[in-house]
Amino acid sequence: MPGTPLARAEHFVWQTARVLEQRRFTFHFLDGSDAAAEAVETALNAYRNDDGGFGHALEPDLRGPVSQPLPTAHALRVLDGIGRCGGQRAERVCRYLTEVSTAEGALPAVHPSLRGYPAAPWIQVVEAPKGSLLATGPVVGTLHDNGVWHAWLFRATDFCWAAIEALDATHPYEVEAAVAFLDAVPDRARARDAAHRLGKLVREQQLVVVLDPDRADRYPLPAGYAPGEYHFAYDYARGPDSLARQWFTDAELERSLDFLTAEQGEDGGWPMRWRAWAPGTRLEWRPIITIEALRTLRAYGRPII
Repeated sequence: MPGTPLARAEHFVWQTARVLEQRRFTFHFLDGSDAAAEAVETALNAYRNDDGGFGHALEPDLRGPVSQPLPTAHALRVLDGIGRCGGQRAERVCRYLTEVSTAEGALPAVHPSLRGYPAAPWIQVVEAPKGSLLATGPVVGTLHDNGVWHAWLFRATDFCWAAIEALDATHPYEVEAAVAFLDAVPDRARARDAAHRLGKLVREQQLVVVLDPDRADRYPLPAGYAPGEYHFAYDYARGPDSLARQWFTDAELERSLDFLTAEQGEDGGWPMRWRAWAPGTRLEWRPIITIEALRTLRAYGRPII
């Protein structure tokens, strides 16, 4: 398919994406107007429930209609991207988060209300779930980044600090969640110290990050991961201002961005690296992944048009 990376991705999005991703693509790359942002929010509201949370397979690996922490985190990132993650919107979401959090203010990765609905086989539903940095970190980071203050947020922030500072072994998705928190939490000195320690841990554990994409198959994968479910420098440092950017040399980061650029498929979209367990999940995930790949490349000044 001829054309720039953006033109090829646009063709892919119109061909395959849900309305929400079509609207997001339009806002981020074609028309960043208030009207385009309004269209994104209108599409996102189709996934919102009366309790203030989000469900209805907004996060494609959780198929049920009920509100869950992971799709609610996804919704907050969408709102953050269009500059609408605050005010009454955030207040509604925080009420839901308060209701489903543990006594320490942490969010479970999966709330028991998902029981009986289809979900990815690696998602376990238990009656008394524990708090999860994976679920809590990105939510708290996004809310802090938008200047939101809520009683629940204080407890959740304390949980994230304790979880990150206690890490002595980790896995890629937990690192991403930690970075999302550290990049936005107000205590910047403490965040820099925690990020420095976490970066050393990432480099010591080869299963967390692939530093040479040309030799990815030489790196071990965490147990249960799909073949090729590797993580690269750009997965942690989504932009040059991220604290995780300091974990990698210029050469390492550039190699990872070269790899990300080359990952665009013949159809114009970027691939999904984890397991597609149901027919629709790959189709729904790939436009989301494609939008994030383009945003990352643009953040680093890589040409996409």
